[in-house]
Order: sequence, then structure tokens, then C-alpha cells
Amino acid sequence: MRLAAVLALALTLALPARAAEETVVAGLSHDNIGITAAFTGSEVLIYGAVRREAPEPAGPPMSVIVTLEGPSQPLVIRHKSREWGIWINTSKVRVAAAPSYYSVATSGPIESVLSQKADLTHRISVPTAMRAFEGPLEVEDARPFTGAMMRLREQDGTYSLREGAVRIVEDTLFRADFSLPANLVEGDYKTRIFLLRGGEVIDSHTAAIQVRRVGLERWLFMMSREHSAIYGVMALAMAVLAGWAAAAGFRLIRR
Repeated sequence: MRLAAVLALALTLALPARAAEETVVAGLSHDNIGITAAFTGSEVLIYGAVRREAPEPAGPPMSVIVTLEGPSQPLVIRHKSREWGIWINTSKVRVAAAPSYYSVATSGPIESVLSQKADLTHRISVPTAMRAFEGPLEVEDARPFTGAMMRLREQDGTYSLREGAVRIVEDTLFRADFSLPANLVEGDYKTRIFLLRGGEVIDSHTAAIQVRRVGLERWLFMMSREHSAIYGVMALAMAVLAGWAAAAGFRLIRR
């Protein structure tokens, strides 16, 4: 019994040392993005290396998963049905928080590099990235609602899963490229890098990218939020001025 206890203690003490043998060291091509009127999207390079305190362990090969997540927002998903010849909203599901942008890049097929337990623990895949539903569900099965929402966001490029997009060199260096669309939501974007073996997370690293409106666009955006009445009067005045200028131009052309 004493020998068994000693062996169990030795195994317990060895686990943290094993986990610390491989750690992630990572960086970003840039950590802030400015949105202007001419903004058409941006490219972000996430790169890094695996630091080892001992030779690479034997066993399952190393895998890397990189996620890029935009600010989360509450969301209402509605289902339309045809009633009495017209299409109306008949049911809805409220999601407490869903990422405005979410992209997953992996070094291999996600089913082979990520276990279901690790996915649920770290919320890595696109379906698990959404937080809990808000309030009691009004429908028996919410999966068709969330599935439709994810399909729509995959079509417009705000949600994506890119298997094999993480390139690993000599089981040490890695890189992943992300193409951000033009319709970015302002806020802090979170990057997460996961180092895995056998589907389980060994180490992870987190960094932030700031996405902000700059210049005249930011001034107009802040005015619309903080001084909505003044912004409305300015917008109306500009519309009237533009209409008057167009009418004056047509009169000159006719002459």
C-alpha cells in the first residue's frame, strides 16, 4: 500500500512538469486596425513557436488551433412561416452573446486534432463559441435556429472554419493568416492559440487586437451615439443641401 501511494504521488508531481515541457510563444503582425471610409478589410498574421524544456515527447503529433473572435453581442434569431398567404415571424430564440466575428484555423481536420471534451471546455469550434441562451426557450429545439444563423454568417464571411490553414514547420514554428472582412464591428478582437496533443490542450496563449474607427468616421460615429439629436439635424441639413444642389445642377443642364 505504501509503495502504491508513493507511485501515485510521483505521478501527480510529474504531471505539471510534463505539461510545462511545451509552451506557446506567439505574436501578431499588428495589434490595432483603423476603420475609415475607404476600409475594405484587413489581413492579420498570427505566428509563433513552441518552446520546449526537453526534447519533443513521443506519442501523438503536435497540433495547433488558432481562433480570432470579435466582440460578442446579444442576438435574436427569428423563424418565418407562411400564414394565411403571408410570411410572418412565428417563433424566435434569444442568444445571450454571439461573436460578431469568429474564425477558426487548424493544422488538420478538427475532428482529429480536437477532442469533444477540450472543445466544450475551451469553446473552440464555431458551434460552441456562442454563449448560453437568454431566458427560457420558446421552442422545443433551438438547433435549427442556431444552425441557420451560423450558415448565414458563414456565407457573409463573419464565421469560418479553415482546416489545414495553420502551417507548422519542423514541429516548432507555426503561422496562420486571417482575412478580416470590411463589415467589422468596432471593439477588441481576441486571438487564442491552442497547442494540442492527442486532442487535448497542452498550452494556450491569448492576445488582443483593437479595431477602432479613426478620423472623421469616428467623430460621426461618436456624435450619433452621444449627441443623437444634433446628429439627426446635421443629417437632415445635409440631405436638404444635397437635394438643393442636385436640383440646381439639373436646372443648369437644361439651360
